[in-house]
Amino acid sequence: MTLYQLQVFLAVVKTGSFTKAGELLHASQSGVSHTIADLEKELGVLLFTRNRNGVKLTETGNQILVHAREIDNQIEQIYHTVASTKGVQSGTLRIGAFPSYSNKVIPGIFQAFRNHYPGIELLLLEGSYAEIESWIKAGAVDLGFLPNPCEGLDMMVIVSDPLVAVLPATHPLSKQEVISIEQLDNEPFLLLKSGCESLVINAFQENKRILNTQFEVLENSTVISMVESGLGVTIVPSMILSVNSVNIVVKQLNPPIIREIGLAVRSKQNVTPIVRAFINETDSWLVKHVDGSTASF
Repeated sequence: MTLYQLQVFLAVVKTGSFTKAGELLHASQSGVSHTIADLEKELGVLLFTRNRNGVKLTETGNQILVHAREIDNQIEQIYHTVASTKGVQSGTLRIGAFPSYSNKVIPGIFQAFRNHYPGIELLLLEGSYAEIESWIKAGAVDLGFLPNPCEGLDMMVIVSDPLVAVLPATHPLSKQEVISIEQLDNEPFLLLKSGCESLVINAFQENKRILNTQFEVLENSTVISMVESGLGVTIVPSMILSVNSVNIVVKQLNPPIIREIGLAVRSKQNVTPIVRAFINETDSWLVKHVDGSTASF
């Protein structure tokens, strides 16, 4: 049994798919499938059941998962130790992030990082997708949180953020469990111009439906307030929603629209020990708190 086989096993568990696990690990679907098959052959047990809806852990696979995660945690500690010997003791790390991400997960990630690396100063710069991209390319920040893909930068996808439909509480569709793009055809629409609007526009175009845009809005809180006032419906990343929102209903989309968020750097070949330590800490925190994905440059 190899460490790579365990990494592939954990990636399949987290994504529920050989194909998605391959995307995380920058490997082919067939490569992931062969790796799992070799591991099952070596252990003499089935780890997953396969069907057209994906893969699911067997009872034995669930038992092995506990030990695999323990091994993964130990490997993480080894990386922490090695990072310390390479000088990850002091310095400054500059990080770019967009507001909805900063608000939801940055505090937890920063606290976890400081617990392990108290001598590193963290500087956060908030901006739009375009600003963060330009900061990374210019060297103004060491790395940044951005949606995937991002042309010209090396990216590690760390978490998926599904988009959701947001409607006034009195809307005729408010009682439905899920909403389709077809049902929003020609509805008064509030388009959030935060950088992921292309996902919404593409979804309407692919389904040959009319996106009846009434207003284009820049701020997350503004678009939700406008829905609360009954001015229209919207589709936004689930991450921007607040538990304090009233007079709205939030519905899952079918088929789903997913925004992938990753950590971007200018070049994965020139990642410093401090940056690598932050990437590892971010991934570890997300796995525990936001069902994030494990990957590395």
